[in-house]
Amino acid sequence: MDYRKLGRTGLKVSPLCMGTMQFGWSLNEADSHRVLSATFEAGINFFDTADIYSRWVEGNPGGVSETFIGNWMKQAKIPRDQIVLATKVRGTMGKGANDHGLSRVHIVNAVEASLRRLQTDYIDLYQAHWTDDDTPIEETLRAFDDLVQQGKARYVGASNYSAWELMQALWVSDKYNLVRFDSLQPHYNLIHRDEFERELRAVCKTYQIAVIPYSPLAGGFLTGKYRKNAPLPASQRAEGRKRDMTEKNLALIADMEIVARRHNATVSQIALAWMLADPVITSPIIGATSIEQLNENLGALRINLGQGEVDSLNNMTAWKIDEDE
Repeated sequence: MDYRKLGRTGLKVSPLCMGTMQFGWSLNEADSHRVLSATFEAGINFFDTADIYSRWVEGNPGGVSETFIGNWMKQAKIPRDQIVLATKVRGTMGKGANDHGLSRVHIVNAVEASLRRLQTDYIDLYQAHWTDDDTPIEETLRAFDDLVQQGKARYVGASNYSAWELMQALWVSDKYNLVRFDSLQPHYNLIHRDEFERELRAVCKTYQIAVIPYSPLAGGFLTGKYRKNAPLPASQRAEGRKRDMTEKNLALIADMEIVARRHNATVSQIALAWMLADPVITSPIIGATSIEQLNENLGALRINLGQGEVDSLNNMTAWKIDEDE
């Protein structure tokens, strides 16, 4: 496994990160444990969750994904220092006025709850899930700084921050000598490039911020199961992918199939290999729901796309407007 540095830090993480949003949603606890064990045995040491996973499911109070992970580490006797555990704070975790957000009070309460569910003394990467307009960024960063000083978190990161919000956070950390965000989780994939590439990419590259993209397969669209003139798969997720079924995107899938055959690979492996070819990207977050799916994702690590292939995929999904036109 070719482990990579998490941004400017000395922490080493695997080139793929196992996301766990599906735990307690589309996977029960026993199946979640099987996927986690297979992931760890394959050499993946980076696991990402959030306290709210999967609160949107009826009857799910949140914290279920963290609970599954904590139980797995204990039952499988996983050496704590052999995994990099990341979780997130921000979302609503109760009915109280302070049961959400990035205020000091919520962060302090939320980290203790996450630690209990995860059955651990520390979180390797504690992340702001998205911004909180009601809380000054200085308050949030001072709370994170305290957690690092106390040993409850090792590093901190951000998710779903815009470029100006990320720069503001870096400036406040620098001004007040506080812990800074060392990672960013952006929404990024071959058909959703502009949000990250417009400004965030340059910020992350300049300030050596680790990039941990989520939805690298565009919610399943970049797996190749969506084809022109073919019926949609029978699932709720497939209904949500209708908006992606444009002529441009379907032509992309056809081109990716050609590249995949050249590498004896699948379309999803090519989508991940394209991302892994970018030195700015640290570790895309995969969300396997079976060991078979995990193994397919792992296959992307053996693929080295040629520059011509990368350029072709980039050109097919280009979002920038040619200033000469």
